[in-house]
Parts: sequence; C-alpha cells; structure tokens
Amino acid sequence: MTDFTMTIGGKAAAGAATFGVVNPATGEVFAQAPECTADQLDSAMSAAADAYVTWRKDEDTRRKAMLAAAEAIVAAASELTPLLTAEQGKPLSQAATEVYGSAAWLKYFAGLELPREIIQDDKRGLAEVVRRPIGPVAAITPWNFPLLLAFWKIAPALRAGNTLVLKPSPFTPLVSLKIGEVLRDVLPPGVLNVVSGGNELGGLMTAHPVPRKVSFTGSIATGKKVAASAAPDLKRVTLELGGNDAAIVLDDADPAEVAGKIFDGAFANNGQVCSAIKRLYVPENLHDELVEALAAKAKAAKVGDGTAEGTELGPINNRPQYERVSELVADAVAGGARAAAGGKSVDGPGYFFEPTILDNIDDGARIVDEEQFGPALPVIVYRDVDDALRRANATNFGLSGSVWSADTDRAAAVAAELECGTAWVNTHLVLSPSQPFAGTKWSGIGVENGPWGYYGFTEIQVIYRAK
Repeated sequence: MTDFTMTIGGKAAAGAATFGVVNPATGEVFAQAPECTADQLDSAMSAAADAYVTWRKDEDTRRKAMLAAAEAIVAAASELTPLLTAEQGKPLSQAATEVYGSAAWLKYFAGLELPREIIQDDKRGLAEVVRRPIGPVAAITPWNFPLLLAFWKIAPALRAGNTLVLKPSPFTPLVSLKIGEVLRDVLPPGVLNVVSGGNELGGLMTAHPVPRKVSFTGSIATGKKVAASAAPDLKRVTLELGGNDAAIVLDDADPAEVAGKIFDGAFANNGQVCSAIKRLYVPENLHDELVEALAAKAKAAKVGDGTAEGTELGPINNRPQYERVSELVADAVAGGARAAAGGKSVDGPGYFFEPTILDNIDDGARIVDEEQFGPALPVIVYRDVDDALRRANATNFGLSGSVWSADTDRAAAVAAELECGTAWVNTHLVLSPSQPFAGTKWSGIGVENGPWGYYGFTEIQVIYRAK
C-alpha cells in the first residue's frame, strides 16, 4: 500500500511512529497508519481554530466548497472503494454505496435551506433567533461505517460554519486519511484536519481546550468516558451510541413475506450496524415457519472476502469483535439455545463467522440482553403484544426498533410504544440525510441528520432591534 499521511492545516503530516492496519479477510497487517503525537494534535487543533475565523463568515463560500468536496469524493471513488473494503471487510458494492453516500450527505447539507426565525416583529422591536457556529469540533468515528459516519458529522458541521479535527477508529483509519488527502486542495487549510491513533489520542481530543464540541459515534462505555472528559470544559456533545434493537412480528404477518426483509435488517454490514435488528420477538404460531425461513436465508448467504464476486457478507471487522460474537453464540448454545443456522466460525484465515439464527432462547441470555454487533440473531417467543413490548423496552438501549404486520395501522400503533429514537413499520434500517437519527436512554445524546443534526452544530443567539 502507498504511504498514508495525516492532514493538518491542509498539509501532509507523517507520524513519529506507525501502527498496523489489519485486513479482516486475512487477519494480516496490510498497511501502516501514522500515530499522531500530542504536539501534532495541538497543531491540528490550532489549524482548526485559525481556519474557523474565516470559514464561519461566508455561507455561500461554504456551500460551494462542500459541493466541490462531494465532486472530489465521487471522482476518487475508484480509489476509496477498494481501500474501504480492504480495511473494513464489507463487499465492494457496499463500500461503493458508502463512498457515494458520503458525497450525498455533503450535497444535502450544502443545499439545506433553513427558515429565518423571527419571534417578534411589532412596534416595540424586532427579535430574530440566529444560529451561530459553535467553533472547532472534535469528531471521533467508528469502524463499521468509517466514511459515511464521518460525513454525518463533517457535512452539518461545515455547513454551520465550524471546522473539524477528525479521528477515525484505529481499526479503519485509512479511508479517512485518504479523504483528508483528497480534500486538501478543495477545502481551505485547517477546515478539515484528519489525525489517526489509538484510544489515547481520543482521550487527548475530548480533553483538549480548543474544540467547543465533541461528536462521537461508538460504544456506550466509551461514550460515557467522552461525556466525562468533555464535562470539565463544558463542551457540547453529540453521542451516537450502541443499540439492541428489537423487532416485533405480529401474529398476522406472513413469514414468507417478512423473512427476507428481517434478515436484511439484522445482517446488513454483517450485523455490524448500531441500529440493526439485534433481537426478534415472534408469536408462537409463527415461530417455526419464521425461524425456518430465516435459517434458509442464512444458509444461502454467501460469506467471503469483500473483493470476491457475489460476496454478500464479509468478515467481522476486527479480532476483539470476532471473539465477542463467538463467545456470545457459544454462551447461548451452552445455555440451551439451538443454532437453526450457523453457530460457529468459518474455517480458514480471517474473521469470518457463519450467519447464525438462534432459537429456544429467552431474555436473560447474554446475546439477547447485550449488543452482539455481528452476524447472529436470537429469535424469542412472546405471549401477547403487551408482553413483547414490555420485553422489548426492558433495556437501557433505545436506538431503534421495528414492527411487522399485515395491518400497517396496527403495526404503527405498536411501534409508537417502542422506547427508541426510530421505529420502523414493515422495514428496518431506512435512513437518509434528511431524516433525524437519535437514541433514547443510553443509546445517545443529541441528534444527527436533517435540520435537527445541523442545529446540533450551532448555538442560538438572539438579536433584538428596538424600534
């Protein structure tokens, strides 16, 4: 692989040291990423602070620059796509979707029209609510969608007039570093800085005195640490954290009709989606037929290297997550669960695990109560709808959920009772740049996407003019 550099103040920056990046399809290191030093982080923060002075002032310039950035990403798609597959593991077609989706997020926010907010206009005075940028932003992103989730932060932050220092996951730093390189000559120096390193670097970023906001996507445990680190400086935070999404199938659903969509909602990106279906509650009369249909889907899914033609599910991204999924499935089977499909790792190199459907399992099993974040789905029988809702809501998670039924009005009424940020009916994982995405309970603080996500990168100022 070519040498990878960080982007600090619009210029390439090599690290004093490097760390290995593993291809999850082989389990072997295939590239080196720079390790950002504390001094380099200071330089990146200073560059963001300096660029903020000018960047915040001209909205039209920001819009044009964002559209140019989107065009540059599309132009570099043939380079970005295989790099994303190499470090993350997802099939090339899905990697390409992520690349083009990142450009789409930039275009949406560049074109977002926001109404003028006049709250008083009378003989006494004119009062207007103005949305001002917050300042430099520290953005920390995860390994499951390293590019797209970065632009969930970059696009609204830039549109609002903020500048950023971006740190990707050490498991998937390369495509973010490459984006920094692609956009060096598109965005003004210091507007987007990209650094790479381990967890220690993330801690330095959240405690650093320059950024006025931290936007983090990742686990609940790390999110709590981010919030604690940001608190002494009263930084604003947006935390998009874990989910243990429940899907409830009602007794009038057709298993043959819903099985494929439920499988896709659970196993998209090999189950490595914070808002994927993690628990499936089914009535007893549909259990056997639905489990059989899901198991057939799992057995037919082509698991393999993301570069291989026809691959549907790639490897789990990293060894710790691979070991966690393996442990949770083994724990479930040892506790009496049945693997109707899958249930074990795939022989050979890499972090491959068979797509797994588990039944004869109940609440209390770790794979039901915890977030597995991988290719395994427990199917749980419920007595009645109230029982299903009680069990679905009996968790600290509250990201998303879905309800499946032949009667969409009935399903929507049940979905409204789910304690989560997004409740889908007869579908799952439908997202767009205009649709707000937020979690309840421990699944997050703040909102991403749409005007609501934009507002999260602003602070309110009231300008009052006496008449």
